[in-house]
Amino acid sequence: MFYFLIDILGTIAFAISGVLVAMDKKLDLFGIFIISFVTAVGGGTLRDMLIGNTPVLWMREPIYITVIAGAVVFSVIFARHLKHLRRTLFLFDTIGIGLFTMLGIEKGLTVDLLPVMCIALGTITACFGGVIRDMLCNEIPVIFRTKEIYATACILGGISYFVLVLLPIDGAYAYIAAILIIIITRLLAVKLGLALPNIYGKTDS
Repeated sequence: MFYFLIDILGTIAFAISGVLVAMDKKLDLFGIFIISFVTAVGGGTLRDMLIGNTPVLWMREPIYITVIAGAVVFSVIFARHLKHLRRTLFLFDTIGIGLFTMLGIEKGLTVDLLPVMCIALGTITACFGGVIRDMLCNEIPVIFRTKEIYATACILGGISYFVLVLLPIDGAYAYIAAILIIIITRLLAVKLGLALPNIYGKTDS
C-alpha cells in the first residue's frame, strides 16, 4: 500500500506538470491528455520494458489512466489558479522525480539488480516521461540542459538510499529520506544556481 500510494502521488504530480506544459503550448484537449499521459507513464513504461515486466503497469492497472484523466480535468478547470503560482510546474516536476526515482529503484530490487543498476532504473523512471514530454512539445529536455540539476539529483538520492539502508533504521524511513533528498537537492540547485560544470565556456545570451 505504501509503494502504491507513492506511485499514485508521482503519477498525479507528473500528469499535472504535463498538463501545464501542454497548455503553455496551446494544445487542444486531446493533446493535453496525451502530453499528460506520456509524462506520467513514459518513464515507468520504459522501465517495465527494460526489466521484462510486461504488459507494462498502466495496461494491467486501469486506475492509472483514471488518475491521469482526473489530474487533467482538475488542472484544466483550475488552470488559472495553477498558473498564478510562479513555480507550479517546477514544483510538481520536482516532486515527481523524487517519487518516481525511488519507485524505479524498488522495481530494480524486486528483480535482484545491482544497486548501480537500480539507481539507473530509478533515474530512467523519473526522467524519461519528462524527456518524451519535452520532445513532443519541441523543447530541449530538462535532463539535457546545461543549467539544470535534474538526473544528478535522482542519482544522489539513489546513492543516499543505499547508504541509509545500511544503517539501523526502518527501510521506509530510508525510502522517504531519499525522496526528500532528491526534492531538496533540486530545489536548492535552482535557488542557488548550482549546475554541472559547463564544458562550453561562456556563451552569448
